[in-house]
Amino acid sequence: MRAKSNPQSNEAWFFHTPGLKIVYPSNPFDAKGLLNAAIEDPNPYLYFEHKGMYRSISAEIPDEYYTIEIGKAVLAKEGEQVSIITYGMGVHWALKAIAEHGISADILDLRTLLPWDKEAVKATVKKTGKVIFLQEDCLTGGIGAEICAWISEHCFEYLDAPVMREGSLDTPVPFAPNLEKQFLPVERFSQKLKELVAY
Repeated sequence: MRAKSNPQSNEAWFFHTPGLKIVYPSNPFDAKGLLNAAIEDPNPYLYFEHKGMYRSISAEIPDEYYTIEIGKAVLAKEGEQVSIITYGMGVHWALKAIAEHGISADILDLRTLLPWDKEAVKATVKKTGKVIFLQEDCLTGGIGAEICAWISEHCFEYLDAPVMREGSLDTPVPFAPNLEKQFLPVERFSQKLKELVAY
C-alpha cells in the first residue's frame, strides 16, 4: 500500500501492527530504491511519502533498477557531538539545524520504520553519547517514544545525557501558517538540540 502522508502524520498508527513493514524515504534516491524493494517483497508494506518534498527536494537518480535493503538506516551526516535519529522531513530539518548552529552531529535517517535498524541506532549512540529523536508526528505515542525507550534500556551505559525527543504538538494540525509553524517541531527541536549539546 502506497500512502501519501496527509497533514496529520499517521505512520505511528501502523507501527504497532505485527507483520507490517513501513518505509519512509527522505530523498529521491531512497524513494525509488525503497519502492522497488517493497514491490519485490510479498509481505504487506506501507510506503509513506511526504507531500511537502514533492517539489522542494530534488536529485539525480540512476535510470537503472536498484533496491535499498529494508531495515537498514543510513547516516545522512556524520559528526561527533550528538546523534539525531529521524526520518522523512526530519532529516532536512536536522541538517538545517546543525548547519545554523555549527553542531557536529550524526544524523541517522531510519528510512525503514518497521523493522527499524537497532544496530545502527546503538552504533551512533555509542559513538556520541548524546541522542535526540526528531519526528514530525505528534510527540505522544510516537515512534520516537519506542526507540528512545529502547535506547534507555539497551544503551544506558553509553549515554552522557538524558535521551531527548521532539515532535509536533499534541493537537490537530492547524491550517493558519503562523499556527502551523508553532505546531511543527522545528524551532523547539533546534532549542532542545543546543541544550543537549551543552549538557
